[in-house]
Amino acid sequence: MDRMLVVVFDNESKAYEGKKALLQLDGEGSISVFAYAVLAKHADGTATVKQGDDSGPIGTLLGTSFGSLIGLLGGPVGLAIGATAGLAAGGAADLYNAGIGEDFIDDVTKVLTANKVAVVAEIEEDWTTPVDTRMEAIGGRVFRRALADVEHTIHEENVAAMKADLAQMKAEHAKAHADRKAKLEEKINQLDSKIQAQLQKAKERREATERQAQAKVRVLKEKAADAKAKAS
Repeated sequence: MDRMLVVVFDNESKAYEGKKALLQLDGEGSISVFAYAVLAKHADGTATVKQGDDSGPIGTLLGTSFGSLIGLLGGPVGLAIGATAGLAAGGAADLYNAGIGEDFIDDVTKVLTANKVAVVAEIEEDWTTPVDTRMEAIGGRVFRRALADVEHTIHEENVAAMKADLAQMKAEHAKAHADRKAKLEEKINQLDSKIQAQLQKAKERREATERQAQAKVRVLKEKAADAKAKAS
């Protein structure tokens, strides 16, 4: 499953250790890494993609879902780009292009605070345990979200992606050892709560859209009736 991955560490040294571990997992065949970067958050709210980092096998970050995610994590204050030039700070277009929900960005930015450093990656993984186990051992806090299908609305995409993650976590939970079950169960409960919240948001949005559509129909009907009256 194609996913966006963000792992937040307390310092740059740990983040580079995390990046190394991620690439080792790629080399072992446990996952596939399509793009990656180390993103440092500064005290003034800006973020920097550290110079010298390869962006991974997909090449340039610009114009990709991954690049949009980097831009979003840079925050509204601005993103100071090192070796990888051309990325803009986050916005509505970046959110859509990234193919993930705003709740994911909110969750990450609450943890990716001043002086913390994140490994950001686009990966393909069949199960979550290899990455989680390796990153947790280094002291990283893992956030992931399946990439959404751009053919649907962002809410529908986001819920479908989270449900896919939830189904996979439940399958892993059934096979996991006791020490892993507790961690997976906590993540399952958190993700289920997020799904319910997103479903409620989607319902509210649909209802609002329907009300607007009905109002537009009424206005058009009234205008048509006025025009007919004037013509008669």
